[in-house]
Amino acid sequence: MDSLSLNRRKEVFVDLGEVMSAAANNSDCPNSVSINTFSKLTLLIKDHIHYNPWFVEENVRMALRSFGEALASDNLEKWLSSYPKLGDNEKFKKVAVVMAGNIPMVGFHDFLSVLISGNILLAKMSSDDNRLLPLLFELLCEIEPAFSNRVEFVEGTVKNADAYIATGSGNTARYFSYYFGKKPHIIRRNRNAVAIIDGKENETDFETFSSDIFSYFGLGCRNVSKIFLPENYPVEKLAESISPCEKTVNHHKYFNNYEYRKAILLINGVAHYDNGGLLLQEREEFGSSISVLHYSFYKNQKDVSLELSQKVDQLQCVVSRDGNFPGSIKFGEAQNPQLWDYADGVDTMVFLLEL
Repeated sequence: MDSLSLNRRKEVFVDLGEVMSAAANNSDCPNSVSINTFSKLTLLIKDHIHYNPWFVEENVRMALRSFGEALASDNLEKWLSSYPKLGDNEKFKKVAVVMAGNIPMVGFHDFLSVLISGNILLAKMSSDDNRLLPLLFELLCEIEPAFSNRVEFVEGTVKNADAYIATGSGNTARYFSYYFGKKPHIIRRNRNAVAIIDGKENETDFETFSSDIFSYFGLGCRNVSKIFLPENYPVEKLAESISPCEKTVNHHKYFNNYEYRKAILLINGVAHYDNGGLLLQEREEFGSSISVLHYSFYKNQKDVSLELSQKVDQLQCVVSRDGNFPGSIKFGEAQNPQLWDYADGVDTMVFLLEL
C-alpha cells in the first residue's frame, strides 16, 4: 500500500474541499479533478431528491458548502495541530464506520478522520445517503490515486475491522454495543440541540436562529428541538418570530408531519401554539418530532445550567444570542460545526490515534 505523508493527506483534503465548495456554489470545475466527475457531482446535487425526498437541492448544497469551508487549509491546520502524535507513520488499521443517513453527508467527518489519520475505512452506508460520499471518494482518488485502496464500501454485515464507529438510535446503539463491544469502538446515540432565549433578542436574531431549527427540515442532531424561555416570556411572540420559510412548509414530507402532529395535539386537547408550519408545545423533553418544538420556562440561568449538566448525555450542542450562555454557540451556527466539534463530545481523532 502506497504511503502518504501527513502533509500530502492534508493537501488532498484541502483540494477536495475546494471541489465541494465549487460544486455547492455553482462555480467552475477546479483543475484538481476531471470535468466529467465534477459534472456527476453537480448533477447529483440536483437529482438527489429523487433518491431521498428529504435531500432537496438546497440542503445538499448546504452540506457540501459547510464541509468545503471547514476543509480550508487554516481550519485543517488548526484542527490537526492538537494531535502531536499524528504524523507520517500510517497505521493502516481497518476502521468500520456505520453511518447514519438523516442529513446529507452526515458521515463525512468520520470519513475524513479515518483517512487523514492514516487508517483504512470500511464504510457501511445508510440507504438514505449512499451516493454523495462514494462520489466524493471518486473525486478524492482523482486528486490522489494512492487513496484508492483505503476505502471499502461494505454491503451487509461489517466484519474483520480493528475498530468500529457507529451512529444510531438508542435501540440501534444497544445492538451496536452488543456486536462491536469487544473491539475498540465509539457508539453514538440520539442527541439534541437546545436554545437559551434571554429576552433581549431582536427580529434579526430570530431570523438567524430559525436556521438552527429548520435547516435540513430539523432532521439533524444539531437542530434545535427544545427552547428555554425566561419566566413569563410571551410564547405567541416567539411563535410569530420563528416561522419556517415557504420552501420548508411546502415540502410534502415536512407538511405531512406537521399536519399529523397537529391533528394529534388537537384530538387530545393538548395546549400548543401553531404558526402555520411549526407547533410549539410546553414539555420538558429535549427531543421532539419533526415540525414540533418543545419549550419550558426558567427563573434564572443557573437553573438552566444545572439541568443541562444533568442531561449532558442528551445534548449535542447549545445555542444562544451571540453565544452569551456559557458553553453555547451563536444563533445560526448549529449546523455549521467546525472540524473540532465532535459528535457526542467524543474526540474521534484521539480514538483513532490510540488504536
